[in-house]
Amino acid sequence: MTELKQWVRANATLVYFLIAQAIGIGTAVFSLTVYMTNLESRVSTLEIRGSPHLAEINNRLTVTEKETEANRARVERIVDIMTRKLNLPVQ
Repeated sequence: MTELKQWVRANATLVYFLIAQAIGIGTAVFSLTVYMTNLESRVSTLEIRGSPHLAEINNRLTVTEKETEANRARVERIVDIMTRKLNLPVQ
């Protein structure tokens, strides 16, 4: 036991640094846990109650998907028209 006390006295700076580092890491883990809990709580609240902002985004996505499908059909029609003559036999 006396050897341990002597080693701690001889390496006091190292011991204090390790204790401070452990406290810092513990504080960071605690802060991250609190942040993630708050974030999960907000997301859960939005999922349960809904949000006008999220509804607006959903409407925009629906409109964009329909426009994309319409554009895809137009592109396919254009490709069919442009390649129609390519399929004719050579005379």
